[in-house]
Order: sequence, then C-alpha cells, then structure tokens
Amino acid sequence: MLYSYSFANRKRDLSDILSSVIKDEPRFISNFRRVPDARLGKHEWLEDQLQGRGIRATAIASGVLTVSSADAAKVRVGTLLGKKGDPALFVVTATSSSSVTVALASANGSTLTAATLPQAGADFNIVSTPMGEGTGNGDGEENYALSSTQWNATQIFRKEIVLSGTALAVNLYGGADNQLNRQTAFALSDLARDLNRVALFGRRVEGGASAKGEAGGLYYFGTGDGALEIDGDGAKLDSFIINDAAQRVLGEGGDPMQILCSPGQARVISNEFRERLQILRSDDRRGAYVAVIVNDINGRGMTVMADPDMPDTDVWIMDPAGFGLANLKGRAIADEDATPKGFDGIRRTALGELTFEFRNVHQRCCRVKNLMASSSALAALRSFTPTVIATTKAGSPLSVVNESASEE
Repeated sequence: MLYSYSFANRKRDLSDILSSVIKDEPRFISNFRRVPDARLGKHEWLEDQLQGRGIRATAIASGVLTVSSADAAKVRVGTLLGKKGDPALFVVTATSSSSVTVALASANGSTLTAATLPQAGADFNIVSTPMGEGTGNGDGEENYALSSTQWNATQIFRKEIVLSGTALAVNLYGGADNQLNRQTAFALSDLARDLNRVALFGRRVEGGASAKGEAGGLYYFGTGDGALEIDGDGAKLDSFIINDAAQRVLGEGGDPMQILCSPGQARVISNEFRERLQILRSDDRRGAYVAVIVNDINGRGMTVMADPDMPDTDVWIMDPAGFGLANLKGRAIADEDATPKGFDGIRRTALGELTFEFRNVHQRCCRVKNLMASSSALAALRSFTPTVIATTKAGSPLSVVNESASEE
C-alpha cells in the first residue's frame, strides 16, 4: 500500500453512525428505529393484534350486520354497540364468523331501531361488554398481543469510498483520516437516501441462487387486499380528507400521528390553515408553514413530513410505531480496506445487509390516492378571488367587492 492511515487494516462498524444520519434525515426513513437483528435472509416478525374499537358492516338486513371475521372476533353476545353519528345503543344477541346480530338496547332519544338500520352498511363503535358478578376465565373480551406472522427480505447495500493519490497530496481537508471520514459521511448520506427510497417503493424478493434479495417498502406492504385506502377523486388535499383517513386508522386500533406527503402537498395543507395561524411576540421566525395539525378525531397532533421522494398525488396517514430497521446478524453496515496492490490512492468499501419491518401496516397506515396535483391546487389558491358583500347596519346588501387572494 502506497499510503498509510490510522485505520488502514481495520474494519469499522458504521451502523451507529448510519443510525444518527438516518435520524437526522427529514424523510420517511427517519421513522425507522433499530430493532433486534435478523437471523435469516427471510426476516419474520409477529404482527400485533390491534383491536380497533369499532366494526364495519358491509351490509345490514333485519338487524344482522355482515362483517369481516376480524370484526366478528371483536365482539361477543352482550357487547353494546353504537352506530356512528347516532345516540341509539344496540346489544349483540348472536355472532358468527361473518355476521353480528343486534337488537335495540336503548333509543337514547333516537328514532333508529334494528329494523330501520341502513341496508347499505355502516360503522359501529364498540361501547363496552358489561360483565356480571362471578365471571370466570374466558368471559371477558379476548385481546391477543400477537396474531399472524409477516416477513421481509434482507437486501445488501454497498458503497465505494475512494481517495486518489492527487486528492491525498492536495491535502485540502486535512490528513488521510479526515478526508476518509468526510468521504465516508458522504457515502452514508447517499446510503440514507437509498434506504429512504427502498423503504417507500421497494419490492420484496427473497434472495437465493437465482435472485438478489430485495427489501419491500411501504407501497408493497401498505397496499392491496385489506389495506386502508381513500380515493381522493381529484380533490384538493384538505383537513376533511386527512381526518377521514385518520378516522380509518383510529378505527382499526392505530394511532394516527404523521402525515407523509410531497413538499407541494405540505404547502397546500399549510394554506388551508394560514388564516388561523397565530404569531406570538416571542417568535423569532415568521411564515405560514404548518408542521403539526390537530387531529379532529382524538385531539392529538399529527406531524406533517414533507418527503421529496413521495408521489405528489398520494398522501399517507400513519402510525409510525410499527416501523423498524433490522440488520442481518453480523452484517451491519461496516467499512474495510479494499485498496488493490499498486492502486494510486486509498479505496474502502462500506458493505452491509438489512431489511425493514412494517408491523400491522394495514391497521396503522391509510393511503389517500388520486389527489389533485399540488401545482394545480396551489395555482387555484393563488388565483382565488373571494366575494365580499358589504352590508348596512340593517343587514341589507350595500355593494359587492372582489378581493384578490394569493398564496404569498
């Protein structure tokens, strides 16, 4: 080797440094916390049993609610239900694997009865399951901490770190150690961006003799049969759509805490709240960007994450508690010397194998698709001209005035 440096023949573990880089990235990948190492290329985990405090009827006939098997398992005979948006209270009188039969328990001032429930289906909140005296094992509501299994494949990532002899001779950023650390930081920053895109769009492919292992991402796990989804139908993103999606997540037992969208859609939602922003005298910054939106469903805040890798017409309402990053055991990101004999410089290779966990993604994440493009929504906001009607003290119209409103 023509050039010497302090860690010339040493292997450096970069997983902690990568974790710090990922944590500081204002992107989707920053949601992934370190979880126990994977032991196989096919990494499996146990799904949590998230019991949403509600059931959804796809059809109703004479007090019999047609529901999914998962919803039927949430209730038992004697469970009290309330139809969303109505005070009437119903009691479950019979259950099967695909249906729940209810009867009116208390009108509570409503005219609704089991016979007059809408036939098109509806959502019902689980109020409670009253217990009698002297109950025994098995009488209560069954809640399992774990249910089925899910898996993802590990993927190998490799980055080359090269310093030429000329760069070492110029010595612009200090000695070889400093220059290598600088180049390593660049490589890990690139790796973090790669990981972000894999975590979003990656497909799941189990590695083998004829296939390279590929880790699946949010779109792979969060779409398809059983996934929560709302069709925006070309509408502009607003708080109503966001709260509809948050309600879906909350109904499945998740806790909607984040809005993942493109930077353009973040500007669209910020414009909706611009008239309600308050600037305090102690503030040292000004602007109309909204970083946290209060969830109308449970009153908690939802953080807006503007990721430039996100498709512009999609938004995800998420509970990020189920995301995890697992290194393959003994294969965490590390770099080691790879300088060939006679090479004019220094070459090191950062290499590792890891995968992502998406626990209960069908309960914790809801996709909103087919939204109006942010460029169109912002153009409409910029050119919007409200009509202001001036009135006399008596309330009669006096004149009509058009006032231009813009995003700025």
